[in-house]
Amino acid sequence: MKGQNKAAILFLLPNLLGFLLFTLGPVLMAAGMSFYHYQLASGEPVFIGLSNFFDLLGFDKIDGEWQARDPDFWYYLGNTLFLMLNIPLAIIGSLLLAVLLNKNLPGRIFFRTFFFIPHLCAGIAIYMVWKMLFTYEPNVGIINGFLWEFYKLLGIAPDSAASLLPKWLISAAWAKPALIIIFIWSSIGGFNMILYLAGLQNISPELYEAAAIDGANGWSKLYHITIPQLAPTTFFILVTSIIGGLQGGFEAAYVMTQGGPEGSTTTVSYYIYTKAYEQLEVGYAATISMCLFFLIFVATLINWRYGGQRFEAV
Repeated sequence: MKGQNKAAILFLLPNLLGFLLFTLGPVLMAAGMSFYHYQLASGEPVFIGLSNFFDLLGFDKIDGEWQARDPDFWYYLGNTLFLMLNIPLAIIGSLLLAVLLNKNLPGRIFFRTFFFIPHLCAGIAIYMVWKMLFTYEPNVGIINGFLWEFYKLLGIAPDSAASLLPKWLISAAWAKPALIIIFIWSSIGGFNMILYLAGLQNISPELYEAAAIDGANGWSKLYHITIPQLAPTTFFILVTSIIGGLQGGFEAAYVMTQGGPEGSTTTVSYYIYTKAYEQLEVGYAATISMCLFFLIFVATLINWRYGGQRFEAV
């Protein structure tokens, strides 16, 4: 047994060292740095206790109204939560796509691979392509080009058609919906689809045969058999999607909008980057990181505490 334990430790050691050096170590360093005022351009860090947290999360009453000390953080947190609206749509799309690709249709292996390929591509490359697609000028941006031709077919005058074209990445009203479209597109055929396909393989065909004998149609089978049987898979996808949503948004904002227009696509992760690498406020960036960490931790606990029980009941 001792020899087996030593062998097990040796096999686990590389992964354990990687976790300590590249995960736990940076988290502990960020936690410690959050108690300091540390600006790279000004020299040595100065211990300030919880002042960074008060400045980030605190409110002051000014002229009879409560105002945030750092209104940008709350605005960017709202952006992050708004962009997470893609999660339920992406989950529904992944489920329907997996059900379709699970049927015995010709070429289903090809289509499974086809839908999964975008998930293998580098995010930077994908966002650069979508940036070109969302270009406002109809002679450059493909999406607005199609809309322009559609408006012409409807007999709309060119001046009126131009005013109807969405200003995808240059308007605060359209920038977030554009990113949501991209996130949905990139999520539907990714690992969520693979997880649902794996879950569908574990559903007993006898359940569908019994339902067919009782006269159930396709939608009834989906609602009463498929969805309940895939509840644990859905719960896992939901938890991981929420964690990814709270952490995400940086690549898309950095490549496509640089956080604009007017900060409408700046997420918490992009705000951390701005504070640390542009404004060189390392201590304050670490404080934002720790707040994001606790937000993700609390969201995960709530999901496991309440969502887990509900899915187990199903």
